[in-house]
Amino acid sequence: MALSVDSSAPAAPAVAVALPPGIGLLRLKFRLLAALSTELAFGAAWKLFTTPRRLPPKRWEVAALAGARQFWVATPRSQVAAYEWNPEGTHTVLLVHGWEHRASFWGYMARGLAGAGFRVVALDGPAHGASPGGRTTLPGFGAAVQAVADAVGPVHGVVAHSFGGAATVGIPVRFNREADGTLPRLVLLAVPASTTAVAQRFAELLQLPAAVVARMNRYVREQHGRDAESFSLIHTGRLLPVGRALLLHDHDDASIPFGEAEDIAASWPGLEFRPTSGLGHNRILRDLGVIEQVAAFLA
Repeated sequence: MALSVDSSAPAAPAVAVALPPGIGLLRLKFRLLAALSTELAFGAAWKLFTTPRRLPPKRWEVAALAGARQFWVATPRSQVAAYEWNPEGTHTVLLVHGWEHRASFWGYMARGLAGAGFRVVALDGPAHGASPGGRTTLPGFGAAVQAVADAVGPVHGVVAHSFGGAATVGIPVRFNREADGTLPRLVLLAVPASTTAVAQRFAELLQLPAAVVARMNRYVREQHGRDAESFSLIHTGRLLPVGRALLLHDHDDASIPFGEAEDIAASWPGLEFRPTSGLGHNRILRDLGVIEQVAAFLA
């Protein structure tokens, strides 16, 4: 997830998870690079931070795209693949996936919403799924969402998961710009409250020195003219021109601590917050009860 970190911020609590394989070698690599040069360590860390893995497709993903029409949308830097279900639906709902996911991860949700009468569109973000590229950042991902929103509008509702929610709300993406600029419905699933907290977890996982973290922060300001924390939902969410907004987050989310959802809810007057249990970070996308709640909220 491509943004930097406040090295002075306390670590956010998280559900305990096993360390990924090979983390010891990665930590050693960054210790050696940092000993040689902060700039070398920063370059390697930033590359890793902005490079999503192309994970093998799961068996159910092929069926997820069955019946969907693929099309392509030009973006400021390239193009992205997009998919449409139920083109005759009366209202358009845009689905925005998370880091290292793709449109096919929305298969259950897409079919459920199409069955409820919506026209459903999902994209493969830059460097994800069928879309080209090897690296992306939060602003780059958000620019692709903006391009798709402009191409398929007017958009009645958005359902965004994790990094996709951060990109949609944190930039933020502007919907229905040719009308009044208001998005009638927004649903967020398992989204981070703070971009710096996400990057803090990345830095702690790799045990990056403070000098490398500071260089990452400086790079974000140089590239985007704003601090990394300014992209955070706890600052941007309440400012969005949204008719109604809903947040669902699971108590057992091992990727984004539940406390971050509570922080978002506390910072965003009018946001409806519905906690879930037992679904974790990803199964929340496929749970029938969640899909029914989302469809009812979008109606």
